[in-house]
Amino acid sequence: MNPFVQLNNVSKTFDVSAPWLNRVLERKPQTFLHAVSDVSFDIRRGETLALVGESGCGKSTVARLIVGLYAPSQGSVTVDGQDMKSAAQSTDASRALRRKVQMIFQDPYASLNPRWRVADIVAEPIRTHKLITDPAALDKRVAELLGFVKLTAKDGEKYPHQFSGGQRQRISIARALASNPEFLICDEPTSALDVSVQAQVLNLMKDLQREMGLTYLFISHNLQVVHHIADRVGVMYLGRVVEIGDKREVFGNPQHPYTRMLLDAIPDLKMTGKARTPVAGEVPNPLNPPAGCAFNPRCPKRFAPCDQSRPQTVSFKGRDVACFAAQEATP
Repeated sequence: MNPFVQLNNVSKTFDVSAPWLNRVLERKPQTFLHAVSDVSFDIRRGETLALVGESGCGKSTVARLIVGLYAPSQGSVTVDGQDMKSAAQSTDASRALRRKVQMIFQDPYASLNPRWRVADIVAEPIRTHKLITDPAALDKRVAELLGFVKLTAKDGEKYPHQFSGGQRQRISIARALASNPEFLICDEPTSALDVSVQAQVLNLMKDLQREMGLTYLFISHNLQVVHHIADRVGVMYLGRVVEIGDKREVFGNPQHPYTRMLLDAIPDLKMTGKARTPVAGEVPNPLNPPAGCAFNPRCPKRFAPCDQSRPQTVSFKGRDVACFAAQEATP
């Protein structure tokens, strides 16, 4: 089966230089930020792939590249067999892809228009894509969408400020479902919510995936949330995917030192009294990354090749790993 979403050597570079006149007067060169570097992965139809990593590692940039908010500087993004860059050149193709791909944003307080009633917020994608034109049928569809996320038709008459954070995120999910999408990109959708509310939203998303056959890209820095919802996990560090594989394999037997450090940082009462490896050091400046492997200043397994060149991704023990130590252990 062909993957529903495919990224092939995708990179994104931003020009973060000072204004031209400042550079001339101060004799400074242009400055570029390599937010994403050579990222490749597939997402199969109906599965949930989670991207995890520390803040600033490029997770949200990958999400925006897939949904089309950013154009890749290099590489290609394919959704349902169609290249996003080619689709952007055709209005009809672009609209069809945007209907299939929707995004749930991190902050439910900022992603909803405070001046619109909930019914208008949920109905906006339907009107934009001209899916339903009859007002009565539109009202019925909005009520149905609100029902999917455990809200009522009467809630459609209210404004976002009249709801709690968890209810607002449910409204965001209803809006994302309004265009009948096949693929949802969830950019830390529960990070602004209380733990008990997080569980409710995650369970709702799993139920909707099972009932509607949805495909998810789930972005988070919370490994416990990822363990609950994901089928496969990709670990990102400084713009690169350093390990990706089945959730049980990655959590049960991590092969990249960074993955192991992240897992060791999770509190666990069963590990009381046992030595643990903390996540040492700080993330390097992405404007001036270290030579060789970007993780080498913090890596406990660092050896000579790590300072000299960047490791390529290799298949190892059922997953893909970008690590010289993994390559040395591969027969």
